[in-house]
Amino acid sequence: MENSTTTNFIYIAYNKPVGIICTTEKIEGNIIDAINYPEKILPIGRLDKDSEGLILLTNDGSIINKIIHPDFEHEKEYIVTLNLPLRNQFLKDMAMGVNIGDAITKPCIVKAEKGTKRVFRITLKQGLNRQIRRMCNVFGYQVLKLQRIRIMHVSLGKLKTGEWRVLTEDEISKFYN
Repeated sequence: MENSTTTNFIYIAYNKPVGIICTTEKIEGNIIDAINYPEKILPIGRLDKDSEGLILLTNDGSIINKIIHPDFEHEKEYIVTLNLPLRNQFLKDMAMGVNIGDAITKPCIVKAEKGTKRVFRITLKQGLNRQIRRMCNVFGYQVLKLQRIRIMHVSLGKLKTGEWRVLTEDEISKFYN
């Protein structure tokens, strides 16, 4: 299905490695140089330097706000590895919302990963600066690995670290629904 509103726009899913910075500034390790796309594109939102996983990029300025603005409460899903074994109370407390100093996080979905002791999945509908790391720190945990695997309906899938792909027409059309 061809969507006339998307024909001249670029929409990319990128599996950002740790160490890449989500900025268009001309500094070493920026996301634009890492992808090296021949046309001007911008990251949609951010993923901190110490985190890895899915980030979207586009040259369609009209869609950026629809995806990142907190009022829309779009889901973002992460897999988190901690320095210590999970406690059930920690998972419950994380899901209810956490006072991280300058804000209280919104309730979210938190589930332990089966067959692991220190790994859980978290689905957020907000994106405060270093939110998951700060939430975990409140309970005495340190995040060893943080990987975003989904933004709204777009999943990381089998995309290897450092690789990118163009979104499908179906994925793009769902941004406009």
